[in-house]
Amino acid sequence: MDAVASADITGLSATALSEKIAARKLSPVDAVDAYLARIAAKEPKLQAYVAVYGDDARLAAEAAHKAIRAGHAVGPLHGVPIALKDLIEIEGKIVTGGCGAWRNRVATRTATLARHLIAQGMIVLGKTHTVQFAMGGWGTNTQFGTPWNPWDPKQKRTPGGSSSGSAVAVAAGLAPWAIGSDTGGSVRLPASWCGLTGLKTTIGRISTYAVLPLSTTFDTLGPMCRSVDDTALLYQAMKSADPNDPRTLHAPPDDPMPTLRRGIRGLRLARMPDSERQVVQPDVLDAYDKSLAQLGDLGAEIVSIKLPFAFADLTRAVGRIISPEAYAFLHDLVDDDGTPLDEDVRPRVTVGKKTTASEYVEALQLREDLKQKFATAMSGIDALLTPTTTSVALLLDDVDQSGTPAHFTRFGNFLDLCALALPNGFSASGLPTSLQVVCRGYDEAMALRIGWAFQEATDWHLRRPPEI
Repeated sequence: MDAVASADITGLSATALSEKIAARKLSPVDAVDAYLARIAAKEPKLQAYVAVYGDDARLAAEAAHKAIRAGHAVGPLHGVPIALKDLIEIEGKIVTGGCGAWRNRVATRTATLARHLIAQGMIVLGKTHTVQFAMGGWGTNTQFGTPWNPWDPKQKRTPGGSSSGSAVAVAAGLAPWAIGSDTGGSVRLPASWCGLTGLKTTIGRISTYAVLPLSTTFDTLGPMCRSVDDTALLYQAMKSADPNDPRTLHAPPDDPMPTLRRGIRGLRLARMPDSERQVVQPDVLDAYDKSLAQLGDLGAEIVSIKLPFAFADLTRAVGRIISPEAYAFLHDLVDDDGTPLDEDVRPRVTVGKKTTASEYVEALQLREDLKQKFATAMSGIDALLTPTTTSVALLLDDVDQSGTPAHFTRFGNFLDLCALALPNGFSASGLPTSLQVVCRGYDEAMALRIGWAFQEATDWHLRRPPEI
């Protein structure tokens, strides 16, 4: 395949790609070959993937091509490539969780999500880099390398984490879409800094069976895509009731497609409290204000809200749950000084060793209390709008690893909400900004509906980073 044809394929949205494959206008073989060629050309610098399954992907593409030609397509996504975060187990494949001590850890089972996507005919291109143990929002990894945020081809900037590789792969055209995980913002933060659309799903929407855990209270999986159309399509494909994850058996039904294009006239959308504006970088704040005006022009009513918390307070409260749960899973590794770990991550886990049982239980009780108070504050309101991050992507040398960029994202995990990150502008230096649409738990359809209306009226999600 020539370079022009390959670029045409990797430039397609995942939705367009699936439609062309289903209509037999494009072979899955050509699609996979185009992505593998681009990975080979760009990956040495970008470091999005920790493993590329080239031979397996080609075999799967050949099988998909024959099945589709024979009229045996298993669904609309048959033959479409995808990348998976390196927390998701596939039997016989190495799963490292971003940890050097697990470089040779071979999975003995397959995650329900991976099995479900493969059963729909999707083709796994490979596993993408993650912050070690998925515990960090900046996107860095001192053992496996930090993926290169493609929006700055000259200087390394934070790609966002922990789903750093998935974000870079999609943003740079090394995958049409990818799966990330979100425990405190790990889908939304990299979506923000890499100019993507990312959905934090509600607990119970997507099975986390055979996904390396960080915090069972907060761990979720979500799609990372170039548009809301792609995000809604992949979200639909990800859902399944799984006896291995009982929380999925009780989630209410949800289909975002019937309401996706309904528009937002008459919806009531809350702006963040004025007290939160002072922590936001001017370019990000300007993009946020313009986004609210745009949504108002589309017919939504922009209203004020009085929240029963400050975002910073919930950022700390989330840590009092994540750290002890992470320590419970990882204490054998982090307590052994002889085990080589990312020394930016080890302290985050060992905090959990010092958390008392009463502190942990109090944090869980606070969570239940604030869920009720937040529900009261949101009465009559369809979504809360915030920036996704307080700043655009930072230079790696400017990162303070003792802090977190999750100021606006962690409360969504703490209160078991769903949230959508959307590209909504650029800084003066050409770096993406992002809008976060936060909705009630299990109301992903509303978040996607609002996001679709915004993207229908804007073109930020269509911008692509410079070639590296």
